[in-house]
Amino acid sequence: MKPIQVGLLGIGTVGSGVFNVLQRNQDEISRRAGRGIEIAMVADLDVERAKSVVGPRVQVVNDARAIIANPDIDIVIELIGGYGVAKALVLEAIAAGKHVVTANKALLAVHGTEIFAAASAKGVMVAFEAAVAGGIPIIKALREGLTANRIQWIAGIINGTTNFILSEMRDKGLDFDVVLKEAQRLGYAEADPTFDIEGVDAAHKATIMSAIAFGIPVQFDKAYVEGITKLGAADIKYAEQLGYRIKLLGITKRAEKGVELRVHPSLVPTKRLIANVEGAMNAVVVQGDAVGTTLYYGKGAGSEPTASAVIADLVDIARLHTADPEHRVPHLAFQPHTLTDAMGALPVLPMSEVVTSYYLRLRVADQAGVLAKVTGLLAEAGISIDAVLQREADEVGGEGSTQTDLIILTHDTREGTMDAVIAQMQALPTVLAPITRIRKEELN
Repeated sequence: MKPIQVGLLGIGTVGSGVFNVLQRNQDEISRRAGRGIEIAMVADLDVERAKSVVGPRVQVVNDARAIIANPDIDIVIELIGGYGVAKALVLEAIAAGKHVVTANKALLAVHGTEIFAAASAKGVMVAFEAAVAGGIPIIKALREGLTANRIQWIAGIINGTTNFILSEMRDKGLDFDVVLKEAQRLGYAEADPTFDIEGVDAAHKATIMSAIAFGIPVQFDKAYVEGITKLGAADIKYAEQLGYRIKLLGITKRAEKGVELRVHPSLVPTKRLIANVEGAMNAVVVQGDAVGTTLYYGKGAGSEPTASAVIADLVDIARLHTADPEHRVPHLAFQPHTLTDAMGALPVLPMSEVVTSYYLRLRVADQAGVLAKVTGLLAEAGISIDAVLQREADEVGGEGSTQTDLIILTHDTREGTMDAVIAQMQALPTVLAPITRIRKEELN
């Protein structure tokens, strides 16, 4: 059988990995796919560099639309990134009857509903395993492996840059700004790391997983997003003393009134496996009603790990290329006509309605009655306390200090209730600095 013909848009880090792995493992990939998979065309603005990667046998052009217009190309791989030209090219490829493979989580999180609808109408596939957690096959697991389950929640370390920074802060006792500079020097963080450190990248990925888990359209605009820029070394140290580690988690959870979709730093018990995921690695925990807890761990970025996921999508498409579109795995796991109904039944909840527990750190005057006043405000709001840690004043501010840190762990409460209590605490004359609030996830 003639090899399936692939056009590659962008041959940077991931694109080079796709080409190299496909060449290296061609025999095994062909045996699995039932036919060869061949990159026949590459589009890249740097034509000479692209030619040095793929050699003389592959046609290299500087115009992506030349690939889309080629009737011999069956699959288009989009590795350009971003929302702009990538969206236009993906929709044009679909309109031309091409299947699409993409690693573009931002595009799918924001415009996925439109893209998947266009693909369904045209009878082509859009595959995106590489868009979430790099080489970890979490999309496959959610769409197929766990399809018997009613998914209850997902919690993931899905951004390697922030996990590296938090690991370094814990190991070396350094503050965020210092570690960020080191992460940039080592190449773990971009020159402009905003999408990573502010939680946006993780929120794109959490949005996609949420849609697949609960059968709702992608709704990135409704996600709560908070990054790691305000975390201090002191909080990481105190969390450790209390038996927790701080991780930036992407969380989506089935709740009584809808779906939670949120990204923020979280205290996770040290005994949980995910709390021990260090460096730039990723991990995703999925809780299903039938299977229980499952954990997926691996490299969330990099040339060949991401290429592994892209090529897995190519193999899937090669196997299903001639199948009836009605009998392929739906893009978001649930049949497309059911998604709108589910959205009405399962709205994405505002953060004020989310129920979780909390770590609070208050810098307070070292005098009698402060603890009683603070705990009294929590009691009046119906918030019960799990643990209290009060530091010696000289440990916090040096010998003779008149200030100390008060750390409180709470049981579950509604975020809106906690917001109101924090405002009351902040108004106390004995509370001397902005209160630090970090959510706590037991992940039972």
